[in-house]
Amino acid sequence: MELRTAHLYPDVMNIYGDRGNVITLRYRCEARGIGFPLTEVNTGDPFDPADFDLILIGGGQDREQRRIADDLVARGEVLRQAAETGMPMLAVCGGFQLFGHRYIDHEGGVIPGIGIFDLETRHPGPLADRCIGDVILETPLGEVVGFENHGGRTYLGPVQQPFGRVRRGAGNNHEDGFEGARSNNAIGTYLHGSLLPKNPRLADELILAGLRRRYGPEVTLTPLDDAAENAAHANATGVTNRRRQ
Repeated sequence: MELRTAHLYPDVMNIYGDRGNVITLRYRCEARGIGFPLTEVNTGDPFDPADFDLILIGGGQDREQRRIADDLVARGEVLRQAAETGMPMLAVCGGFQLFGHRYIDHEGGVIPGIGIFDLETRHPGPLADRCIGDVILETPLGEVVGFENHGGRTYLGPVQQPFGRVRRGAGNNHEDGFEGARSNNAIGTYLHGSLLPKNPRLADELILAGLRRRYGPEVTLTPLDDAAENAAHANATGVTNRRRQ
């Protein structure tokens, strides 16, 4: 088996170590004998989601989001169709914002999104505090840890499911207790860190969703020795709890 992976705009959307998510997925696949062909898709490159099993996009600041917005919007319809048919996706921070309907910056300018998630992100203004710090979430997959650093405030539509509920940290907007968004197998989140090295269960959930979509529901994953990953997760949880006391 192989997990054909597309990494969108890695030349500009790779802030706070988001490329570590790719490294983690490659390691966890190859440790099981699963191939991991990776295609980096930058502005203007040919791209058909049907050629892939998993799609990733990382974070970027406002100027990076503006650089890719038109190109991403042009790909929006095929990406929405892929998400609706169960394609696993991981969109982090700036990528997460652009997978919603729009991002309204601190000057009122609108950066269009592609509407995979029913949400809008608004910047409260240049004098507002950023949402910065370590985060602990409760999710259907269990506890997830990471680091957030964002100025925008994200608000989910009435039926949009969050990725998780905040136990520690600001989350989408420091108001409603939600973090991220999830639709089918597409996950959006503000969590950097990188996210997947410290959350091996989430990494395996993305791998398994991609493989089952291609090879069938009988696919299973051989367990790995996650002692180092679990220790990193526990350490992040401990540090976050101490800092938030």
